[in-house]
Amino acid sequence: MSPTVPLIQLDTEFESAHLEQEQLDQVAWMFKALSDPMRLKILLFIFKPTGNCCGPEICACDLETVTGLTQPTVSHHMKCLISAGLVTGEKRGKWMYYQINKKGFALIQRFLPLVGG
Repeated sequence: MSPTVPLIQLDTEFESAHLEQEQLDQVAWMFKALSDPMRLKILLFIFKPTGNCCGPEICACDLETVTGLTQPTVSHHMKCLISAGLVTGEKRGKWMYYQINKKGFALIQRFLPLVGG
């Protein structure tokens, strides 16, 4: 996924099946982020963590352990998920802490009924 795509406008409303190109681009960007199996694994862990090392919050080190990926690769995946609006991240000290972005998933839920979902 290219880092040149702007952050998604999560307040998008879908009135009909006749969507503007920008709206279609936003939803497509989200589905591209979801199309990677490792990102799905990361999302599942963030949603329902097991054995995270930093307490109730999910930090980058937790994701390295869960995925078996290196820090730069985890950072790449997280950048994609954040830019798609599916995850939020907050830097504290040298670590990033992540949460599911419910607004991003709400956007997908509003879109799917337009295509029979």
